[in-house]
Amino acid sequence: MTKVLYITAHPHDHTQSYSMAVGKTFVETYKELNPNDEIIHIDLYKENIPYIDADVFNGWGKLRSGQAFEELTVDEKAKVSRLNELSEQFISADKYVFVTPLWNFSFPPVMKAYLDSVAVAGKTFKYTEQGPVGLLTDKKALHIQARGGFYSEGPAAQMEMGHRYLDVMMQFFGVPSLEGLFVEGHNAMPDKAQEIKENAIARAKDLAQTF
Repeated sequence: MTKVLYITAHPHDHTQSYSMAVGKTFVETYKELNPNDEIIHIDLYKENIPYIDADVFNGWGKLRSGQAFEELTVDEKAKVSRLNELSEQFISADKYVFVTPLWNFSFPPVMKAYLDSVAVAGKTFKYTEQGPVGLLTDKKALHIQARGGFYSEGPAAQMEMGHRYLDVMMQFFGVPSLEGLFVEGHNAMPDKAQEIKENAIARAKDLAQTF
């Protein structure tokens, strides 16, 4: 059975967010076409995603030095355990669907925290004499992103760092491909916002058939 992680990073739902509306259409269509696949929704605004802080570094350091897990502090135990759960869940999946808005040229900070939680040597990548090598070579990924302006081409393209960052991370993890489904221009052209949204929803339905 194929496992799909549907990872959303938006405080609003599909009624207020273009990216979430397109994501909802995609995942519902995919589910209809692949009823036997397991789809797990990870709402990053509702999940416990620990930041990598002093507790995490201290906990990891103690474990590397040979100390038992029981010797960690309460906070160290909780954070290290949760990060391990997130990374194990990530590597156990076959497909990833990321849904984000473009905020200040990137994605919401909770997505960066999530990517940090799954970037674990020995799990998603490994170090070799030739440099780091990704270990998730049998996965595939999709990024659904809403952009109020136009960033696919032109002068603003170099300012878009959300999809570009996610693409770099997927390459780092060894994921062979990251497709992008972009909803853009609805703020720049409010009179065509509904048309832009509907076109993106139609593309989501098409993409769900081949993902």
